Amino acid sequence: MDIGLFYGLFSATCFTLVGLWWSVVERRADVRTDPRARRDAGAIYLTFLLPALMGLFAQIGGLDSPMFWRVSFVVIALIGVASMVRIALGEGSQRRGRTGLRWVLVGLYAVVALIGAAPSLVAGLGVTALQVEAALLVLLVATGHGLVWDAVLHNQREPGTG
Repeated sequence: MDIGLFYGLFSATCFTLVGLWWSVVERRADVRTDPRARRDAGAIYLTFLLPALMGLFAQIGGLDSPMFWRVSFVVIALIGVASMVRIALGEGSQRRGRTGLRWVLVGLYAVVALIGAAPSLVAGLGVTALQVEAALLVLLVATGHGLVWDAVLHNQREPGTG
C-alpha cells in the first residue's frame, strides 16, 4: 500500500474514532463529575487525536519533505509522553489495567519521538522510518482501544472507594 494512502485512511479513521468517543463521553455523566473518569476520557481522546494529527502531517510532508513529518512527529509524540505521564501519575490512577496501558502509551510515544528525531535507527530494517512510524501509530490506536474497553466495561469507581 502506498504510504500516503495509508496515512490518509489512518487519519480519517482516527478522527472518526475521536467523534465516536465524543458521543460516548457525552452519554457518561461520570465524566463531568469524577476527576478519574475525566482523566480516563482524556487519555482515550489523546490516543485517537494525536495519531490522527501525525497522520495528517505525514501526508503533508511525506517522503518529499521528511523534516516536516519528522519534526511534527517528535513534537506531537512529546506532547503524548507528557500527557500520558501526567495522566498515569494522577490521583486515583491505581487501577492496574488503566495504568499499565498508559505506560505502554508513554513508551510508544517515546519510540515515535525517537525515530522521528533519528530515523537512521531503523535503516537496517529494510523499511522506511515513515513505515515504522505507521506501525507504531497503529499500536497507539490499538492500545487506545484497550483503554476504551476498560473504561466502558468497568465502573469508574473501584470497590470500596465510595
